[in-house]
Amino acid sequence: MFHEHKPVLLNEVIKALNIRSDGFYIDGTFGRGGHSREIIKRLGCNGRLLAFDKDPDAVMSAGTDLMQDERFEIIKGSFTMLMSYVKQHEVEEKVSGVLFDLGVSSPQFDNSKRGFSFRYDSPLDMRMNPDEGESVANWLNKADEIEIADVIYKYGEERASRKIAKAIISFRKKTSIDSTKQLTDIISNSIPSKKNNIHPATKTFQAFRIFINHELDEIKDALPQAADVLCKGGRLAAISFHSLEDRIVKRFLRAQSRPKEQPPEIPILENCCDIKLKLIGKKIRPSREEITNNPRARSALLRVAERC
Repeated sequence: MFHEHKPVLLNEVIKALNIRSDGFYIDGTFGRGGHSREIIKRLGCNGRLLAFDKDPDAVMSAGTDLMQDERFEIIKGSFTMLMSYVKQHEVEEKVSGVLFDLGVSSPQFDNSKRGFSFRYDSPLDMRMNPDEGESVANWLNKADEIEIADVIYKYGEERASRKIAKAIISFRKKTSIDSTKQLTDIISNSIPSKKNNIHPATKTFQAFRIFINHELDEIKDALPQAADVLCKGGRLAAISFHSLEDRIVKRFLRAQSRPKEQPPEIPILENCCDIKLKLIGKKIRPSREEITNNPRARSALLRVAERC
């Protein structure tokens, strides 16, 4: 079953970015361009929008309407390239807003050939960019039991990580694990079904995807870059979908919105210069109406900050 791609928290994101018609904005996670298209609608002839995405399918989806727009540019690559681009084009501290819509997109889940979902029998890949790096299958067929268990526990928060890892190693002695169906069956046969209708393979698939794409490391790398490139009053908006992502975003924004610890003998100045960001409002969740129209939005959480 394919789901129509619907940008999450669209109205809330547009409001959070406080878009200026002549501003320079960065969409760090283009996806299928839902947020980007709404941003560019609000830009005048002097406004600019730069987008990043590692997935070649996402870049191709931009279409002629955006690709022929002189105000728009998309780069096939990670949002960790953000600072490099900004320095190269000498627009440091001139960016009006940065958006991160973290995690995997609906089209990636729904593509039966990419290996992100246990709903299909497909090659066990899960790479955001299938042209780079190592697939889950390649890693899984050589990793030892301790490493596999640690990844499942750390990135999937799966209590049965050791049991699943043991089952994977046992299966691997007979044949290699190359498909999502093989992995799904191994997990389903090793642990009981969840009582809350969550598929037994959900957390393990999440863990392997996050690990193989270095997702959390990239978030930690990109957030400081985003804060540094913003102009005064520029906004940083980040949408997360699970606790591991949100924890990183929340801790970063809090740390950047408070004075760094100083020795007690040094007085704190009123206009303390080491505060980089100001938190804007509280965390924002989707409305009941949005969740009804787009159930995949139910776990989304938006946090916003402004450059001081």
